[in-house]
This record gives sequence, C-alpha cells and structure tokens, in this order.
Amino acid sequence: MVSNSWRIVSWPVLLMALSAPMLIDCGGKMPGGLPGGIPGAGACPDMANVDAIASFDWAKEFQLDVQAAGKLKAGVTAAVNLKALAAEIDGDLKVACGGIAKDLTGKGDFASGEEACKAAIKAMGDAKAKLGANLKVALTVQPPQCAASMDAMAECSGKCDASVSGGKAEVKCEGGELSGSCDAKCEGKCDVSAGASCEGSCEGSCSAQFKGTCGGKCDGKCDGKDSKGECKGNCEGACDAVGKGECKGKCGGSCQLKGSAKCEGTCTGKCSVAMKAPSCTGKVEPPKVSAECKASCDAKVNAKLECRPARVALRVDGSADAAAAAKYKAAIEKNLPAVLKVAIGMKDRAEGVAASVKGVVEGVQGSLSAATKGGPVVAGKLTACVAAPFKGAFDAAASVKASVNVSVDVKASASASGSASGKAG
Repeated sequence: MVSNSWRIVSWPVLLMALSAPMLIDCGGKMPGGLPGGIPGAGACPDMANVDAIASFDWAKEFQLDVQAAGKLKAGVTAAVNLKALAAEIDGDLKVACGGIAKDLTGKGDFASGEEACKAAIKAMGDAKAKLGANLKVALTVQPPQCAASMDAMAECSGKCDASVSGGKAEVKCEGGELSGSCDAKCEGKCDVSAGASCEGSCEGSCSAQFKGTCGGKCDGKCDGKDSKGECKGNCEGACDAVGKGECKGKCGGSCQLKGSAKCEGTCTGKCSVAMKAPSCTGKVEPPKVSAECKASCDAKVNAKLECRPARVALRVDGSADAAAAAKYKAAIEKNLPAVLKVAIGMKDRAEGVAASVKGVVEGVQGSLSAATKGGPVVAGKLTACVAAPFKGAFDAAASVKASVNVSVDVKASASASGSASGKAG
C-alpha cells in the first residue's frame, strides 16, 4: 500500500499529469513531433523486462543525478524481481496443492496457488472425515533443504552497484552451510542419488543392511520381528523412505560421511579444495551495496533457489475404508513435498525478501518528485513510468505472505488426525 506521505507529495504531480496527458504518455511525442515527449524525459523502458530496465539511462532521460538514478533503477528492478519470486511460489503451490485436491476429488483447475491450497485443505478434511472417527495419521518428514547460489549473488551485485567492480563481489554465507560440487574429499553430508553407496549414516532410503528408524516400509526385521510393511520401531533390512540410520547398501538421500570421503553428489560442509558452484543454506550476504541493490539481488537469487526436495511418509491407522486410506496416503506423499518447499524451505527467506523489497520500493517511490531536476512534468512522467512495477511489488509482497501462510496451513492439515480443515476458511 502506498504511504500517505507519498500521496501528499504526488498530488500536484498527478494533477498536472492529468491536465497534460500527452506529456506523460510513455513513448509519446510532443505536439511538435519531437520524440520522447520533452527534452530530458524520454520513453519508458519495457517495465516488465529486467534487462531493459538495467540498460536504460535513467539519469539522462529523467534529469536525475547518478546516485538517484542508481537507486531508482535498483528499486524498479527489485520490484520486478519480487513479482517473479511471487509468481514462482504461486506456481509451485498451484501444482502441488492442485495435485492434492485433484487426487482426492478429481477436480484440480485453480486460478492461483492460494485457491488450490484452500481446496486441498478442504479435500483433506473431507477425506479424513470419511475415513472414520478412529482415524489416526502420523506424518514423518525429512525437511527440504534450500540453498541460494553465491555465484548468482556475486554476479547480480556486480551488475547492480558500480562500486563492486567486475562482478567479482565477495559474498559470504552466514547462518548456514556451504554446499556445492567437491572434486576432492568432503567432510559433512553428501546428497546422493538412489544408486549411490553411503559410507556413514543415511537419511532417506536404503536398499540393504539398514539399521535405524524408518518412516516408510521396512523390508526385513522390525524390532526383531519379520516385516514387509510399516515399522513403528527399529528397522533392520531395507527402508524405502525417510529412514535415518546406518546403511551399507545404496542410499537415496543425504549421507553423513564418516570423516573425509569422496562425495559423488552435492557436498554440504567442508571440501578439501574450493567448491564449485557454491550455494548457501543460510543468508547469502553480498558486499556492501545499496539497500536497493541488495533487495533486488535477494529477490532475484531467491526466485531460483536450489532445493533438495522434502521426503515424507504418512502412516494411516484406524481407517474405516482401506482403499480410501491408501488413496489419501498416496495423494499426500506424492504432492506434499512441493508444498513443504514453500512452508519450510522458503518460508523465512521469502517473507524477509518481500518485506525488504516493499520497504525499498516505498522509499524510492516517496522520493520521486524531489529526485528529478526537470520539474513537475518530468516528475509526472517518471511517476507514470514506474507506477505499474511499484504496484506490482506491493501486490507481490501480499501474494508471498498469503502463499507462505496457506502452505503452512496445508502442512498442518496433512499431519492432523480427524477432519480439521486448518485456517484456510
């Protein structure tokens, strides 16, 4: 929402703009046929294209000093990047929650991720109600792990802020772990495919000689008794999902290496040589750049997070309908991991980025009238140019908040026994 202070300074500008519409039409011409409207107020760039915004000469076209032009460019870019992040999250939830609703009800065409998730919550509640009053569900989750590219942050910072030379920004990983490709010895965890061996403790699936807890099916012994199904105790043999323990077979998931060993997947921890394509599970901190550049790069980088998917296993007991229980279990295990990417993996990042970009846009927006030296007409055209992306940023911030909240509600509903439908109503 636009601040009251901005409304006050902008009314004179908007009144003049309304009285001279030909002057503020982006890309328009003066009555005399001069391109660009008036000297010092050229055509707007494509305000949906980040590259066009970045290459546009804001200082020349709108008579801004270099510092003001840099902040404006970064603020507009941040707005567009936040819109992309919101769209990415909405798209993920539209598919994941839509999958739950469709698998349980046969209907899965929704206008937005939020709408799809509310439908999924209702579908889960209705399905559990039909399974009977004695229903008990137990959800075991191996959380997703999302990491942001440090190379992408360095590149973005270098392009956004002229004080960072050559795109070679020094980027730090704070409050998290480094992950990447390690061509030597890895000390920590190694995310491996289902066909890789694990010299240590495995979190995920294990094909043979497994000892530990198993959230899925245990093929072997469960607390010393023969088992080919779910195990509520300790499993010995093979575990097909959300296991945690010693594995001497093939591990699918994350392997806690013993000491330093070769990692055939993604190493999280320390590498005896420099990691390639490093990413950070915590906060990726760029060098000292402007608040506008930081917000813009945070939004851009977090829209392209590298996430190890969550792994889930659902146990259903006390059902009055075995076939319906199996259908419910399959729908949750298939679709919930993508919801958890948002509810767990992206929650704090997304909320932080949305708040940061919104604050930056409000600040830039409030300074538009005073920034240009071209007078009220140029200021009016500048205001018209950035109106759409700035409104888009406020809408995107609200969308991110709503998406995160409803994803958390889906998670709560999926793990609850009975027909409670969360807070989505």
